[in-house]
Amino acid sequence: MKFLNSATKLTLLLAIMLFSACTPAAETEEELVERARGIHDRVITLDTHDDISVANFTEERNYTMDLGNQVNIPKMVAGGLDVAWLVVYVGQGELTEEGFAQANADALAKFDAIHWLTEVKAPDQIELALTSDDVRRIVASGKRVAMIAIENAYQVGMDIGNIKKFQELGGRYMSLSHNGHSQFSDSNTGERDSTWLYNGLSEMGKEAVAEMNKWGIMIDLSHPSKLANMQAMALSQAPVIASHSSARAMNDVSRNMDDEQLMALKANGGVIQTVAFKSYVNSAKNDLYASASDSLRNSIAAEMGITLISDRRELFQMPAEQRDAYMASVAPVSEAFEARRGEITAEPVNVADFVDHIDYLVKLIGIDHVGISSDFDGGGGVEGWNDASETFNVTLELVRRGYTEEEIGKMWSGNLLRVLDEVQRIAGEIQGPG
Repeated sequence: MKFLNSATKLTLLLAIMLFSACTPAAETEEELVERARGIHDRVITLDTHDDISVANFTEERNYTMDLGNQVNIPKMVAGGLDVAWLVVYVGQGELTEEGFAQANADALAKFDAIHWLTEVKAPDQIELALTSDDVRRIVASGKRVAMIAIENAYQVGMDIGNIKKFQELGGRYMSLSHNGHSQFSDSNTGERDSTWLYNGLSEMGKEAVAEMNKWGIMIDLSHPSKLANMQAMALSQAPVIASHSSARAMNDVSRNMDDEQLMALKANGGVIQTVAFKSYVNSAKNDLYASASDSLRNSIAAEMGITLISDRRELFQMPAEQRDAYMASVAPVSEAFEARRGEITAEPVNVADFVDHIDYLVKLIGIDHVGISSDFDGGGGVEGWNDASETFNVTLELVRRGYTEEEIGKMWSGNLLRVLDEVQRIAGEIQGPG
């Protein structure tokens, strides 16, 4: 600066000082975490898919207690999870009168369990929401929110009128199939052997789309086949959701949605609730970790003289009571495994891997069409978000990626509640006056 005159030097010095004063210092890790916590506390956090067992809805054992499962009221409070969609799920069975009757009875038992929790056991802690206004009111009151999802229309049976009945019981979204073809729709599982019943939706499935539109139930695309999903979106008068799916371009499994489906979902105005299910997020990484985990777990079980079920699908096909009894019998193995988990050298699928899917989806279809789900107590969870008590870690990772509070609020609940509002508005128009 020795060749500049005094006035110019002064101007430059003042400019440098002003620039320094206006440029914020780099955010420390402590400050970033504090900012993320503020965002997490202010937005409504909503998880669209949490499985339940009726065994956890009794006086002796219920969601007011930390049961050791992934979602319950204490864990929701600890993790700042405001809204849990509790799932009325029934596994796919035979397409027979007896099968339909049993599935319907099992479904009604789960509806009853949720109503018992929210209306009898703990109405001071958790309340059932039927609309987005209910959600906001209940959250503002300081209570947790329960909403009801229906996974697998198999339980509707052959009586299409059960769709309205399920809506009256509080159901606000439903998938037309699960793992196996239903009376309504082909399942994504048809990709295993290229066996299909309808090449998409059955005639009854097409009728169900119209019926769900009429009664304000969101159509869930997370389990049906691609053709069924494309047909459902073409037929639906209202936006749809995928309640617990991720991006197939990031991990090629049939439960994830490919780009063609995602672009159709965007055009439909719907939302995909990105799922934190390890094997859907990163199969290769999960397989390596699962192999190492299984080796350690089997070794522990052998030492204890306990026999483990090797096929996870067998576990989920068990009747609830039998499954609960099995889980109790292997609890000592699980406890020992947790104590020795540090022996595993493979890397588990984590929150960062999960948010990679969110980044991909946001880039492809836009922030307004992306949400968040866990599939807790149904196999979901990643390292860092393994139960509801760790929900903040998702918000923290989103803040690290540069998402704003408005964007995070949309993904946690805003987008899903927008779709619910639109579905219910359209239902009102279809029903007409009175």
